[in-house]
Amino acid sequence: MTIELGLDTFGDVTVDPSGNLLPHDQVLRNVVAEGVLADSVGVDVFGLGEHHRDDFAISAPEILLAAIAGQTKRIRLGTAVTVLSTDDPVRLFERFSTLDAISNHRAEVILGRGSFTESYGLFGYDLNDYDLLFEERLEILSRLIREKSVTWQGKTRAPLDNVTVYPPLSKGLTTWIGVGGSPESVVRAVRYDMPMCLAIIGGDPRRFLPFVDLYKRAHAQVGRPVRPLAVHSPGHVAQTDAEAVAQAKAGYTVLRNRIGAERGWGPVQPGEFENEVANGSMYVGSPETVARKIAATVQALGLARFDMKYSQGTMPHDVMLRSIDLYGTKVMPMVRDLLAQEISPV
Repeated sequence: MTIELGLDTFGDVTVDPSGNLLPHDQVLRNVVAEGVLADSVGVDVFGLGEHHRDDFAISAPEILLAAIAGQTKRIRLGTAVTVLSTDDPVRLFERFSTLDAISNHRAEVILGRGSFTESYGLFGYDLNDYDLLFEERLEILSRLIREKSVTWQGKTRAPLDNVTVYPPLSKGLTTWIGVGGSPESVVRAVRYDMPMCLAIIGGDPRRFLPFVDLYKRAHAQVGRPVRPLAVHSPGHVAQTDAEAVAQAKAGYTVLRNRIGAERGWGPVQPGEFENEVANGSMYVGSPETVARKIAATVQALGLARFDMKYSQGTMPHDVMLRSIDLYGTKVMPMVRDLLAQEISPV
């Protein structure tokens, strides 16, 4: 089985050795260094997620990806995720076609509506148009990627009349649909003939098997080969299981409690994090532990790619650098060995 293995981050705002939050500008410089390291240790894809809030520093992923492109030659550079609903698809196309050109065709994008809604008010969009905004922008962008000139008319932006957008893509653009868990999103990915990336951030990943089955059945119904399937899930690698859990739990708890307070969830309960590590979609542990868990998910869901979100809330930059190094040098070879030998990973 061929598997691509990537790393993702949202640019979580981290702490210095004294426990003080770093300023956003330093976090962004650290993300660039993390991307360069990921390239040097053989990671296949490096993804940056777009957010517009103070606990995540990345609001313009393409600019950071361009900075990383200038210091790397091999790693593919993508997003995890781009909030298409509150972006203009023409400008988005221009930015990514430019990134693709300067990186020697290493750019790709995961499109989604986002699990946070700050961008709607920030850019003047109405949450009541949540579905329509995404659908119309996805139609425009998909046509810009595949057609030389585009004519389009809808409700959420000005029409396009035989428009050609520059710079053009000379080799296309790998474009994924990010899916959080709705059947409609699965069918949409098939309808637009784009590969699907499942964001699985909690619970047993096998609970998403019905969506995988729907993805396959929808392809069969339209008479097309099944597109690749990817998963994005959080994780952290250290020398031992105990060290990894201790390091990841601290940052996870800070972020989870903050988001929970905003959304009306209770605080992290005793044993909750450890249970997610043992039985859910938290890929935390030694290289062997993480490799076996990734391989099990790849086998269970039939994945072509697995992306691990290596940043865990306020986890320090130096700890993440060690995790990236272990992921590339230890975890990835182990995953591929397990899959190649058809060894049961658990």
